[in-house]
Amino acid sequence: MHVGDRLRIENEGGIFEIDVLGVSQMRGPAAVAQVLYAETAPSREARAKLAEERKANREIAPVPGRRPSKRDRRRIIQFRRGD
Repeated sequence: MHVGDRLRIENEGGIFEIDVLGVSQMRGPAAVAQVLYAETAPSREARAKLAEERKANREIAPVPGRRPSKRDRRRIIQFRRGD
């Protein structure tokens, strides 16, 4: 890895594209590490859009294998009544 490289990182949080701004010779605290890279603007926007979609789907779709909570049941009842 060198300064100026662009990295693509995939995890459960989404796909990150970051530009390497600096390289450290030894491991240090997170605050120092954050200065050594910058996420690209398109990557940040795509992750924000994906997070909004997940949030919208999570509110609508039930989690399989789990009973509705008291709050969920109240929402279901309100939805059925048309409140």
